[in-house]
Amino acid sequence: MPPVYRLALPALCLSLILPCAFSVEAADPAPAAAEKPAEEKPVERQPLLERSQEEATALERKIPAQEQQQLQAGTDSFLALWKPANTAEPKGAVIIIPGAGETVDWPQAISPLRRKLPDAEWSSLSITLPDLQSEAIAPRIVEVAPAPKTPDAGSKDATTAAPIEQVAGGEADVADKAIVETTEEQAKADAERIFARIDAAIAYAEQQSARSIIVLGHGTGAYWAARYLSEKQPSQVEKLVMVAAQTPVTATPGLAELTPALKLPTADIFYMDKPGDRNAALERLQASKRLKTSGFSQVSLKALPGNARAEQEQLVRRVRGWLNPQPAAD
Repeated sequence: MPPVYRLALPALCLSLILPCAFSVEAADPAPAAAEKPAEEKPVERQPLLERSQEEATALERKIPAQEQQQLQAGTDSFLALWKPANTAEPKGAVIIIPGAGETVDWPQAISPLRRKLPDAEWSSLSITLPDLQSEAIAPRIVEVAPAPKTPDAGSKDATTAAPIEQVAGGEADVADKAIVETTEEQAKADAERIFARIDAAIAYAEQQSARSIIVLGHGTGAYWAARYLSEKQPSQVEKLVMVAAQTPVTATPGLAELTPALKLPTADIFYMDKPGDRNAALERLQASKRLKTSGFSQVSLKALPGNARAEQEQLVRRVRGWLNPQPAAD
């Protein structure tokens, strides 16, 4: 066979084989389908951590391990910081409740108090509060649009505009009612979670043989402390300290209704520089005066802008002085 034919023969054979192979594969797709793996279930994402959980995790890397305690409240596990009193005979324990957006070691009020109270013969236990889900449900904000021109009596729009507006208004009312009901339910759930954590903190203080238990709240933490003591009335807690108290946006009743009726000594420490805080403190004081049996007292502080350290030292001295009153001189 001539060399040219010998070279062309393999190419000719290959050209005949390939179309046959493709036609067989196209005619019988079943084997490929059989080899396809079964559809896998989508991977479920882990629920996102609450902001308070993320901040607590970050603090765990910074704060000495011997101060950290993981307390359990129902299904919640939360970070608490415990510092025993620097004495052989502690007076008791102070449970510190941070406000909204604050951590167990917040630089304003929380950290100075939890670190300095042990020098005043009081153990300290600051706790992490959960995020308030009720405040995440934002109410609908209605923007009032300019009033449309009144259509002519004989026009087609005049017969259709009113029913459409009525339907839209009815739907909005239903949506608003649903939001209010959801917010109320969530607010109740928020309170239950917070109360469970305060319960766990009191139980831990009792395990440490605290002779006396004081609850101290800062910001909105003061509100939750007052509401907890008003509703639960635990016999273990002897006093309440409120520092720069605030009522959460969605919470009811307000502090002016809660604090006068508390059946235990209460210190209301507030800063007089802000008119809103000063007026709210005055409202609480006036409400307490209407009850003869009220153990309510107020301490006013002056803010010291530009000198945060002195401002915090001032707060620590006032709290320590109220917890450890000096006997009157003869």
